[in-house]
Amino acid sequence: MEQPLPAGAPATPPPLGEHLRSPRLRAAMLVQQEALHAARAFLRGEDFTELLPPLVGPVTDPGGRGAKALDVDYYGHPYKLMTSAILYKQASLRGFPRLFYVAPNVRVEPEETATTGRHLVEFHQIDVEIADGSREDAQEIAAGLLTHVTEHVWTAVPGILSELGRVEGDFADIRAGKYDVCTHDDAVSRLLAAGHPQNPDGEIDWAGERLLSLESDRPFFVNDYPKGSRGFYDREDPERPGVLRNFDLIAPHGYGELVSGSEREADYATIVTRMRESGENPAKYAWYLKEARDGMPASAGFGMGLQRLVRFLTGLDALWQVSAYPKLPGVVAP
Repeated sequence: MEQPLPAGAPATPPPLGEHLRSPRLRAAMLVQQEALHAARAFLRGEDFTELLPPLVGPVTDPGGRGAKALDVDYYGHPYKLMTSAILYKQASLRGFPRLFYVAPNVRVEPEETATTGRHLVEFHQIDVEIADGSREDAQEIAAGLLTHVTEHVWTAVPGILSELGRVEGDFADIRAGKYDVCTHDDAVSRLLAAGHPQNPDGEIDWAGERLLSLESDRPFFVNDYPKGSRGFYDREDPERPGVLRNFDLIAPHGYGELVSGSEREADYATIVTRMRESGENPAKYAWYLKEARDGMPASAGFGMGLQRLVRFLTGLDALWQVSAYPKLPGVVAP
């Protein structure tokens, strides 16, 4: 069950012109500008190359939590708007072994998510991929990225953050690089003990994720989601069948998931098997499977939600407050 916004928080944005003139939006966009500057500086310093991702393709990431892709007519061919460019990240690794995107994504989320404060139809991700990388490599970069961005933003625009009600102590653990780790099993056990009916074989639902986030004062990784809960590209642990070599990074104080990532499956036959297990038709993925058959590198990577990152930094209630042109699920907007 989806969690609504905190009491008193506005569920939907005002008319676009009024929203664009809001001092609060201007403050959020200045924070976003600094966050993007810091993210690019950090990743380039770690020897990553920025590419511009595709916007449409014959297929897109099938792993969204209940979200659907939008169809487009591409010269008579049925294409999709990107819900995530993960398949293209993997395909690019032979030419760019350490790469990142600032990627626009379009996901038609269920209408009931419009009032959660954490869903938009259009959003952006800082997408990172590392050829021959492990989950631990990806987690190290994700934690370093969040730490660097937070340190830079607090240093660059402390007055703006203070005006938005943030205090230096809100970010002390992150700026010190302190992160916790638990497994999916651990998280499920904590939720069940708290009376939350979490499915042990599935994603941690939004309400459960928020509960875990609220009880934490520092970011934490959740590792080892069960097979079947994520996309076919998440690599299964060869020593623990049924367990994926993946992770989420959860922000503290109720802000929830900022990052989702994994080691990727690169073996052609295994990818085809995983597609069929998840109900996907391998024929739809012909171009991607050709790359896998030709020797796509093993890798690890993640996506960090830009609007979720800015919402966490600013302390605002909803993602629409940190988007210049917000589109909420089920709400027709310019």
